[in-house]
Amino acid sequence: MFLGSDFGKSVALLQRAMDVSVLRRQVIANNISNADTPNFKRSTVNFESELKRALDAEKEKPPLEAFENNPRDLSFFNPPKWQDVAPRRVLDYLSQTNNNGNNVDLEQEMMDAQQNQMQYTIMAQAVSDEFNRINIVLRR
Repeated sequence: MFLGSDFGKSVALLQRAMDVSVLRRQVIANNISNADTPNFKRSTVNFESELKRALDAEKEKPPLEAFENNPRDLSFFNPPKWQDVAPRRVLDYLSQTNNNGNNVDLEQEMMDAQQNQMQYTIMAQAVSDEFNRINIVLRR
């Protein structure tokens, strides 16, 4: 209904970001629960940088205007769509490991969990504010 509008895009982006936040909470919980498991490698979730790249690509003009004669022609400029961006769970092999090969830092995981919870709360409030604005408009 509102998907083509700014409201629809805002709510859809917030919904996707909240879904990623839930996934990130699960990944952090998994990292914490395996903090003492030998040779366990912590995981992270990558989403925001890819989403930013897709949103920035929407604003860019094609570097070269190409005329396509046939629908089967390959497109010269095919930017990623923000709707197609998916979160990726990535193993962290680069951080320093403990003596048992485990690289989970409990303090860092707890800080990440707290930050993720605050971000989720802010996004939930933003969704609520969006719908409150619609309610205000509809009442008039």
